[in-house]
Amino acid sequence: MRNMIGVVADDTTGANDIGIMFSKNDWTVKVVAFSNEMDLQQDANVVIIDTDSRLDAPDLSYQKVYAATKALKDLPCTQFFNKTCSVFRGNIGKEFDAMLDALNEEFAVIVLSFPKNGRRTVNGIHTVHGKRLEDSEFAHDPVHPMNQSSLVSILQEQTDRKVTAIHLDTVRQGAQVLKNEIDKQKEAFNYCIIDAETQADLTIVAEAVKDIKVLCGSSALGEELPKFLPAEDLESPLQTMDMKDDNGVLVVSGSLTPQTREQTSLLMQNGCPSVVIDSRAVFLAEERQAELEKALKKTIEKLKSGQDVLLMANNSPEIVQQTKDLGLEAHIDSLTISKMVSALLADITVQAVDALDLKRLVIAGGDTSGTISRKLGIKGNFILDEIATGVPSGLAFGRDMLIVLKSGSFGEPDFLIKAVEHLKDLTLQKK
Repeated sequence: MRNMIGVVADDTTGANDIGIMFSKNDWTVKVVAFSNEMDLQQDANVVIIDTDSRLDAPDLSYQKVYAATKALKDLPCTQFFNKTCSVFRGNIGKEFDAMLDALNEEFAVIVLSFPKNGRRTVNGIHTVHGKRLEDSEFAHDPVHPMNQSSLVSILQEQTDRKVTAIHLDTVRQGAQVLKNEIDKQKEAFNYCIIDAETQADLTIVAEAVKDIKVLCGSSALGEELPKFLPAEDLESPLQTMDMKDDNGVLVVSGSLTPQTREQTSLLMQNGCPSVVIDSRAVFLAEERQAELEKALKKTIEKLKSGQDVLLMANNSPEIVQQTKDLGLEAHIDSLTISKMVSALLADITVQAVDALDLKRLVIAGGDTSGTISRKLGIKGNFILDEIATGVPSGLAFGRDMLIVLKSGSFGEPDFLIKAVEHLKDLTLQKK
């Protein structure tokens, strides 16, 4: 039987993030949006289902991951990976439990470290760019604020299964010693979190866990696993697609992270015109429609003339706060407001894509990426090339497009500039 890895990811950018880890090792990787009508095919070495469940209620996220895992099991996949946020935001306990329940398994290894993106685990304590979680930017996450750094404690609060950890001193004794310790922990625990501080640590971990059926955590381990697992050669689907597009590239930003703020600022400084929507207009239907029509007109005009365009919500602190205040008056919580803004950006994007038959699209922000992808009818994508650590380009299916979906916190300041040029290069290669 073919060795095929099945991955369940809790958001769209995370699905692509882990996809590129396998893809850079010349594996064919396909990302599929979760639905009850998923048509999974054996046309990739790695099949990733994006449940978009990080912001769902815990019970709903469980149901999605359970169903997604069952679908991957029926494909049939031989190994499984539950891709979560690299700082443990989301419904991690429910989703890990769902995968084990669907597979009738009782043990999983978890590796959250992502050294290339500044995430490290030492003695079970997780840090981001040298700061403990409760001292990092993620302490202020509006939905899942991270107020402690012990990964065992964070996960144990979300599951009735038993959680343990293996620390760096064991990892650095080598793969065989680590494997023996994992086997020992398996007798008394269900979840085993493993330290890693460097990419070399991850290589050791990958060798030790290559035969374990269920793996969980950040995407970084996916870069090392292919070194120890065989994979069948499969052809890239890009070879048969026509991606010619004379319009500009549309960049949509729905993220308020410092990284994306810096990236959009540099993109505009580089000469990219912007269309900025007023998030305060999302609460009343008439104001929303007026904002949509105004932004859509500008976006289409600029794209049609061959200019690249940045479409975004006004991210000034004053406007963001006023939007929250208006929501508070209407008894609307911050998460719902965020989704309302993403929905407006998505409606403008979809109508622009339809009007111009756009083939090239860059989206910053996990929730915005998921919302726009669904409204465009994108059912998933094949992973193409890595633009930056953890961020690939993709060939969408359901609607043939070249896309880049970026997590809000990922990428260097010039990422959006590079992403636009990358998509242009891909279409030039096809002419």
